[in-house]
Amino acid sequence: MQNGQERIALFIDGANLYATAKTLGFDIDYKRLLGEFRTRGYLLRAYYYTALIEDQEYSSIRPLIDWLDYNGFTVVTKTAKEFTDSMGRRKVKGNMDIELAVDAMELAPRVDHIVLFSGDGDFRSLVEALQRKGVKVSVVSTVSVQPAMIADELRRQADEFIDLAHLSQRVGRDPSERPPRPAGGPDVPGFVRDRPRPPRPIAPTTPTGGDDFADR
Repeated sequence: MQNGQERIALFIDGANLYATAKTLGFDIDYKRLLGEFRTRGYLLRAYYYTALIEDQEYSSIRPLIDWLDYNGFTVVTKTAKEFTDSMGRRKVKGNMDIELAVDAMELAPRVDHIVLFSGDGDFRSLVEALQRKGVKVSVVSTVSVQPAMIADELRRQADEFIDLAHLSQRVGRDPSERPPRPAGGPDVPGFVRDRPRPPRPIAPTTPTGGDDFADR
């Protein structure tokens, strides 16, 4: 680290970032995302949070998680819970807010700048707490669609708001590089069974992925 270089940490709410990028019509290239923020300072950590669901056959998110694990991200997962609502619909609950908040507060004394990839208004209190510790907090989401993907109270609390739409040329995947969809799999990646990780791929490529919290 060069003297005077800002120490940065990324905290990515996987489901929220995936939904935001999807709404904007592009896929995140996570290798390019790391490269973008490495140009802005000393990137100390990059955390990615996602929930996994057991007993689901299609495993579209697993290649992404494995790739992130091997390419500079700290991946934090937990098992999501399925339940049936009052209308008899199956729902999935996989909130990672507490895990993200605890990690951010623990890392705060060792960084100058935290970049939060989420538009969830529940993070406003976390942003305020980090600021009281002297940490600059930027929030990445978008107001380029209607309705906006970021809660107004979170945007107001942040030291800096970064519209993901303005980053798309620098962190987006080239559509021509999108890998073919596996036969029989859904168009939108969902939760997967939390099972042992396969062997490390010899030549990993940056995958497309995200989380799907929709009704199933």
